[in-house]
Amino acid sequence: MLAKEIIKKIKDAESNITSVIFVGCGASKADLYPAKYFLEENSTKIRTSLYTANEFNYATPKAVNSNCIVITASLGGTTPETVQATSKAKSLGAYVITLTHKKDSPITKDADYVIVHGFEKSYAEKLEKMIYALQLAVEILNQFEGYANYEEMINGFNNIYDLIEKSAATVLPQAKEFANSYKDENVIYLMSSGATHKVAYSTSICLLMEMQWMNSGSFHDGEFFHGPFEIVDKDVPFILFMNEGKTRPMDSRALTFLKRFGAKTTVIDAKDFGITSVISEKVADYFSPMLISGIFRVYAEQLAIARNHPLTKRRYMWKLEY
Repeated sequence: MLAKEIIKKIKDAESNITSVIFVGCGASKADLYPAKYFLEENSTKIRTSLYTANEFNYATPKAVNSNCIVITASLGGTTPETVQATSKAKSLGAYVITLTHKKDSPITKDADYVIVHGFEKSYAEKLEKMIYALQLAVEILNQFEGYANYEEMINGFNNIYDLIEKSAATVLPQAKEFANSYKDENVIYLMSSGATHKVAYSTSICLLMEMQWMNSGSFHDGEFFHGPFEIVDKDVPFILFMNEGKTRPMDSRALTFLKRFGAKTTVIDAKDFGITSVISEKVADYFSPMLISGIFRVYAEQLAIARNHPLTKRRYMWKLEY
């Protein structure tokens, strides 16, 4: 069922939605962030929040009731904390939508609506979860409050898949150079802002710490000058994800400082890949994280090859009880 149809069904049943809560773990939580960011920035009436699943389970917000939409996500649909959160939201009367790659997986059991997304076939398909979550947020805003840039967002959804694929196909030389340059680093720091903030976070905790066993840290580049910039020095490794949109000046300010002191810096810039040639400047902010994520996946794959450490390799995850 499409996002537009799901939200219409919810609105037909409950016209007074006051809260939308996004719930997930790790990369799935980060995939929900652009939707949360969009709704928080544009809604004047709806309370919006994003929870890691066990926080939701242990400290459940009182707003979870029949006036609330809870959107949960789990790639395989088996993440125990998120499965529990989905059931808890349902038991409290919320309208529950879940995003997963596995039809009929445990997370779908107590969901009112299920969107099954792709993953394996392409770089763009790996971003479907993030894209579908944003579509839900756009429909919630437009149907419950109205949204002036709705058509621009629809055009963005129509064009983002091709843009991701075409962009990812161009970066293999740069990705190989990055991999050979960063493969032996003791720590790598990541920064971004706006809707892409949590892409930097998930790249740090998932692609580097989980999948490569590399020490890493991430922070919002608006916070860079309020503590983290003290560790900048010549050849200290950074990755900066630059947005095309309202928060770009923060990204640019951080980049200027990194260059000033000779930090080892890799930049993935949405602007370099022509995002505003196919998506309106009015809404390009919200599509930058999908584009940057798709491009950096190529970099992650090449890093795994250079380190002889497959992205699927784990030491603890799925291997023992924890």
